[in-house]
Amino acid sequence: MSVLKRAKTWEISESEGESDAEHKPSIKCISFIDQDDDNNETATANSRTDNLEQDNKDYNTDCKSTAKTEPSDTLVAPRPARSGTASPARKRRTKEEIEADRQSIEERKEAREKLKRVRAKEKEERREDQQKRKEAAERLKSLRPENCLKCLTVCIDPALLQDDGSDVLLGTLSAVEWRSSIETQQLPHSITWTRDLPPEEDSSGPLEEEQVLLVLGLTDFMGMVVSVKQTLHGDGEESAVESFFKLLSECLNRDAKMVVTVLVTGSNANSWTGTWDVHELSQRSQLGMEDLDIEEVLVFLQLYRNVTVVFLDSWQDVTVHVCAVTKALSKRPYKLLTERCELPFCVDGSWASGARVEQDGVGLGEVWSRQITQLNRVSPAVASTLTTAYPSPQILLQAYSSLESEEEKRGLLAGLLVKTGGKERRIGPEISARVYRSLTAQNPQLVLD
Repeated sequence: MSVLKRAKTWEISESEGESDAEHKPSIKCISFIDQDDDNNETATANSRTDNLEQDNKDYNTDCKSTAKTEPSDTLVAPRPARSGTASPARKRRTKEEIEADRQSIEERKEAREKLKRVRAKEKEERREDQQKRKEAAERLKSLRPENCLKCLTVCIDPALLQDDGSDVLLGTLSAVEWRSSIETQQLPHSITWTRDLPPEEDSSGPLEEEQVLLVLGLTDFMGMVVSVKQTLHGDGEESAVESFFKLLSECLNRDAKMVVTVLVTGSNANSWTGTWDVHELSQRSQLGMEDLDIEEVLVFLQLYRNVTVVFLDSWQDVTVHVCAVTKALSKRPYKLLTERCELPFCVDGSWASGARVEQDGVGLGEVWSRQITQLNRVSPAVASTLTTAYPSPQILLQAYSSLESEEEKRGLLAGLLVKTGGKERRIGPEISARVYRSLTAQNPQLVLD
């Protein structure tokens, strides 16, 4: 038997008698009743109807109580309660407070400007430092031999071009693309070098090198020998014989730093030692010179004038000599820069004859050991034994100062055991005394052995 449910709706509203500003929510309550089928008995239907009406009355009462306690979605939010007292008025700032705030703002602004200036200054310093490092790197690069060679100019005196073999020199310089110029020199028949300086260096012109090559034939050289002999023996004044020695002396007197090398061409390289040809012997006999006279002149030029004499066969040898001097001059600036070190045994990097010393002192023991090995007949094994017993020179000097007699000080190291190749020996008294003298002697000219 199916039951048909029918809904009854009651609308409860409590808005009557209230103001328009205050509205109460309405609550709808729905109750369901059962309707019997047409085939059901009437008594049963009436009984159920009475029970349903009673239940509806109870349900309506519950709905009213629920509507009063539980708000629905249509309820209006309550307004906040207003305080009975008025809000206090905003406090006005005094002139001192306003001035203090303004001063604080100015200080912060000034601090920001100062920080900005400091950062700009640091940035400028970094830029200048980078520029200096870049210029130093470029300067170092320009001092390398391959770049420095491009700055050298070989200056040849025009008098040398009268010789038939001078074209060999000019052709060689042109072939290797070296700069050369034909200029009149202070010393005739000479070859000099000039170097172009970097643009940043203040100079009136190119730098003249100290090296000078004086190219002479055999006849001119014999005249120089006669002039030197007359000067040595006092037979006449230096200007009595017109020779290249007079011109050479005048140049050396004006510039004492000049280094002159005399190249004698057209003669055997060993002619002054006794292997002279017939023409040279006839010239010597006419001048009344012997081998001893020539050797005496060579020694005088070397010791008193710093002039070296080189005997060459032809202009080909002269060209080789000029090329060798040019290459040596191109390497000079870079060598002077790299050898500018106060303590060569403490250089950075590896060095075959030195020991590297770090900033924390690592490596000083190796330096101390190598200083001991510089003494005569002191092997590395002996130096290692000595530095093991006395790790530093200061400790050894303190040991010397603790002894009273000289004999004890000289023999302090004698008897130390040295182990080499499975053999044992002891340091002798001679080595012990030599080390003592090297550390305590006041005379720099003292011979340690």
